[in-house]
Amino acid sequence: MAKPTRRYAIMAPGLFATRSAKTAHGVIAYSDDPTVAVIDPDHAGKRVRDVLPYLQSDAPIVATLDDALRYEPNALLVGVAPPGGALPATWRASIVRALAARLELVSGLHQFLAADAEFATAAAASGATMWDVRATPPPRLFTGAGYDVNARVVLTVGSDCAVGKMTASLELTRAARDRGARARFVATGQTGIAIAGSGTAIDRVISDFASGATEELVLANAPDADLLFVEGQGGINHPAFAPVTLALLYGSTPDALVLVHLATRTHVEDFGTPLLPLPELVATYEALCATVKPAKVAGIALNTYGLDDGDARAAIERASRDTALPCDDVVRHGPHALYDAMAPAFADKRLPVR
Repeated sequence: MAKPTRRYAIMAPGLFATRSAKTAHGVIAYSDDPTVAVIDPDHAGKRVRDVLPYLQSDAPIVATLDDALRYEPNALLVGVAPPGGALPATWRASIVRALAARLELVSGLHQFLAADAEFATAAAASGATMWDVRATPPPRLFTGAGYDVNARVVLTVGSDCAVGKMTASLELTRAARDRGARARFVATGQTGIAIAGSGTAIDRVISDFASGATEELVLANAPDADLLFVEGQGGINHPAFAPVTLALLYGSTPDALVLVHLATRTHVEDFGTPLLPLPELVATYEALCATVKPAKVAGIALNTYGLDDGDARAAIERASRDTALPCDDVVRHGPHALYDAMAPAFADKRLPVR
């Protein structure tokens, strides 16, 4: 059964043009559910493409929720990730107003809005619903059942957070479908879940159960697919988030990996930890898989945002030369060339080490 179609008004006051609004950006770019308005008084009167041309959206940007209601949304998306993951107090009145108007409230914040007494009262009064996309399923230990699925599993892994793993997974899913494969995107973070309509935010799962939650996603998606692209999280030498990366690396039981890197980044963001050179990252990820379920890096999805075309091409060629792997920017050049180059590596079902 197809998921209900949402018509999103996206709340991002003062932040829409910043990286804090990556949930808004991802939903506008990739969700099948249309965005009918964005709320940000800093850019009111403009269209989305006037502020962020790469999103290629003509959705209007408005100053208030009341302005957004004129475009007949049926859902309000909290489109930003504020520091600490909590809802700014100044947004509460707009959310209560949205619930009173029977808009579904969709949020990827660490703070669960459905548990808020004021919001719950407003929703009960109007019949509105609330979806906290970070809410996790019941605890489940890893069992090894993922080793036996027929679908081939491809996991995107990164040099750091926020380098484009979700985007690469979505773009490669699109390319695989264009080539005739039954491909599915498996969401493991809040933005991906909002785009796909389902998934599990692995960073919210207790560590003992994170691999099991990942395996459950594979088991749930595999019956209807030939190829699964599992959205990666974090990076293996990230001081804060490497445990989430490792849970995905083992829990998804991948048959192949795609390494994602932002060409202009040299250190782990916010920590200053030097990023490993691409050949070392390839070797590290493959070594971690080798004693559990061998999986090779099939190629490099290089994010060349911020580079001009000449420098981007040089960075792609350098990464390919240094790793002896196919490499491309799946946004700048589209995903099809890289997918075609990696497709042979996606054809084999690898078995775990016994």
